[in-house]
Amino acid sequence: MRTLHRSRGGAALSLVAALALTVGACGSDDSEEETDAAPSSAPEETVPDPLVLTYDGGLLVLNGETFDVVEDIPLDGFNRVNPAGDDSHVLVSTSQGFRVLDAVGAELTEDEFEGAEPGHVVRHAGRTVLFADGTGEVTSFDPQQLGDGLPETENYTAAAAHHGVAVELANGELLVTLGTEEERTGAIVLDENREEIARSEECPGVHGEATARGETVVVGCEDGVLYYRDGEFTKVDSPTEYGRIGNQAGSDESAIVLGDYKQDAEAELERPEQVALVDTEAGSLQLVDLGTSYTFRSLARGPHGEALVLGTDGQIHVIDPETAEITNRIPVLEEWTEPLEWQQPRPTLFVRGHTAYVTDPEAQELHVLDIESGEVQTTATLPQTPNEITGVTGG
Repeated sequence: MRTLHRSRGGAALSLVAALALTVGACGSDDSEEETDAAPSSAPEETVPDPLVLTYDGGLLVLNGETFDVVEDIPLDGFNRVNPAGDDSHVLVSTSQGFRVLDAVGAELTEDEFEGAEPGHVVRHAGRTVLFADGTGEVTSFDPQQLGDGLPETENYTAAAAHHGVAVELANGELLVTLGTEEERTGAIVLDENREEIARSEECPGVHGEATARGETVVVGCEDGVLYYRDGEFTKVDSPTEYGRIGNQAGSDESAIVLGDYKQDAEAELERPEQVALVDTEAGSLQLVDLGTSYTFRSLARGPHGEALVLGTDGQIHVIDPETAEITNRIPVLEEWTEPLEWQQPRPTLFVRGHTAYVTDPEAQELHVLDIESGEVQTTATLPQTPNEITGVTGG
């Protein structure tokens, strides 16, 4: 573990005025319900606890209680979805920017944060932050202002365009990754006036983010992780020479962040069987053997901070982050194989509250599970092959 002390830059980094943008079968028991999620004949005025799934050519909006498809929205291109940060909206990353979907109204609005190559969406401390990979522009806003046109935004532009991410903290500080189109090296933190107050360039290939207890922000590196808390960056090294952590899942209930872990820098597609647990209080990293592979859409956290990993063996592996022990394996799907292209559909895990949602592209199904009991409560048949899934998550 190395601690990197804060440093002040000599020049203020300015704000920009323009809007910025980027972007099977179920293991069940006799109590499991079966539902048909074909589109309903009359869309509801208000969709309870909506879920949104992408497919090749559109979006499905599901009633979160009955799991009926309320609306099938045509939308060309490879689209991605993220919670917007309030209890009504989802952001759809299209080829042109972040489009606002009124999920409770089952309507894709015309409101869009325009920008090149829309990338990461981060929700933290009542703010939602968008990163435009094509320009390096960062857009921050209060998601509670969505619903009546685009909200008031704050904008910042990174020194160079890159595949990056940004996080706004409760005190107004902004963490932004460093990089170019050719290389990504670390992160900086700006104060509320957007002057640099901390920097680390000890994070090659920086990618992804998660926030742990104590408002600790973690980003992944090709040789470990970098985390920021209370004005300082700390680097935690991987136990192997190349140990890439590119996707993370955090919880306010835990100081430990869950990450993927890849060790073969030359692999066309590595199918790892270990995950990383990064303790941001001890400054340590521990690997957990799953005995099965998983993908970047397999990581999530439970309501009590449990680490959850959807394996290609068709099970959700429940890990106690404090002991690094697998405490449960929940059967959900048949065994499956990760496709070579990352845009191609594969089973995906999404968690909201005490409920886990698992897509099954092969069977065109959605499985709904209670995390604590491990019981599959419902399986819904979908009219399209699902790719990504998300839902409204509240403010």
